Amino acid sequence: MADYGLPDVPFHAGPLLTGHDAYEGMSLSERKRLLGLFVIMTRRLPITYRTFVHRKSDFDDNRQRFEAQLKRDIVNLLLAHLSDFHSYGTVKVYYDGGQQIVTDALRGGIEYALSKDAIVYRDASPRDYRLEQVADFLCTLELTCEKFRNGEQTETDNKFFGDWKSFRVNYLKPIRRKRLES
Repeated sequence: MADYGLPDVPFHAGPLLTGHDAYEGMSLSERKRLLGLFVIMTRRLPITYRTFVHRKSDFDDNRQRFEAQLKRDIVNLLLAHLSDFHSYGTVKVYYDGGQQIVTDALRGGIEYALSKDAIVYRDASPRDYRLEQVADFLCTLELTCEKFRNGEQTETDNKFFGDWKSFRVNYLKPIRRKRLES
């Protein structure tokens, strides 16, 4: 980032897009350049990812049904790739504890599908872990995809990603090559 004359700030998609927090006072072009560098870094990382998209409104504010669905999604993914997870001596789970329902579903699903002796949980702060920043970015892209599909994209989405075709070609398609199918 220093080579490009940009500040070295932890990536956080929401504030980057809206110009808040560490990005306050940065121009739109600087924030777009930061996003572009993060896209390049993410494309080069040897990672796979999977996101799950649910609308809370589909669960009629029933927290238990929503948590059960998230847990089921996690269990199904882990069981589909169980041999991959068993090839590791330890599976480390980094989560910032941002949403209790996600914390509960993660713990429940992971502990159901994997040996409790092979799991280590760690608190994660985006400032401390670049991969947490990557996870935030991937979730933002998948959420933006849903917004475009449903005609709910914002003016900010359009400023940063362009129209649906531009978003799909320049952001979603290259990143989805890393997507882990269930």
